[in-house]
Amino acid sequence: MRCIFTQVRCRPGQTYEVANKIYEKEVVSELYSTSGDYDLIAKIYVPDGQDIGRYVNDIFVDIPDVERTLTTITFHAF
Repeated sequence: MRCIFTQVRCRPGQTYEVANKIYEKEVVSELYSTSGDYDLIAKIYVPDGQDIGRYVNDIFVDIPDVERTLTTITFHAF
């Protein structure tokens, strides 16, 4: 499995609703509210063999109050 972090920008006032919809999908290992340009950050483990872009798209595409996402791919450095 590959670990990625996806930041989520929500429509104003919809952060809790978006967080609930993400949790309902049971695909994130951790989900946090954040300050700054994005409202949430999700730690996601992508199964081996899955295309990361498609996997992330499938998670967020049907959540109407998500305005934008930013995904960071991790690498084993240590």
